[in-house]
Amino acid sequence: MARILAIDYGKKRTGIAVTDPNKIIATALETVDTKELIGFLKKYCSTEPVEKIIIGYPLNFDDSATDATPLVEKFIPKFQHVFPNIPIEKADERMTSSMASKAIAQMGLKKKEREQKELIDAVSAVILLQEYLESQ
Repeated sequence: MARILAIDYGKKRTGIAVTDPNKIIATALETVDTKELIGFLKKYCSTEPVEKIIIGYPLNFDDSATDATPLVEKFIPKFQHVFPNIPIEKADERMTSSMASKAIAQMGLKKKEREQKELIDAVSAVILLQEYLESQ
């Protein structure tokens, strides 16, 4: 069965989460350098069937674009060019980073571990994907 991937796209790093084959649970997959994202996705999609990509779409509380919105807008056509058969869907990512930070704090990790931006990016992608799954 095909999986769904979620991408928390960032200027430097991108968090990636994936569903189980039954599309019930979202788990962190990886945090990659954004420059390496397409290569990572090519490799992953060559070994695992992916039916859809959910990408975090950054907006302010008043629905205006953030500094990161143009980055996501530029990435989507690149993705569609490389993966024309995998639909990509935008999902509101407001609050996912702060929710991820709170969730990480509750895990009982040491302060140094909690501050790892890679972990925050991956957990943000998990939250994004889990919210998508719950909305379906």
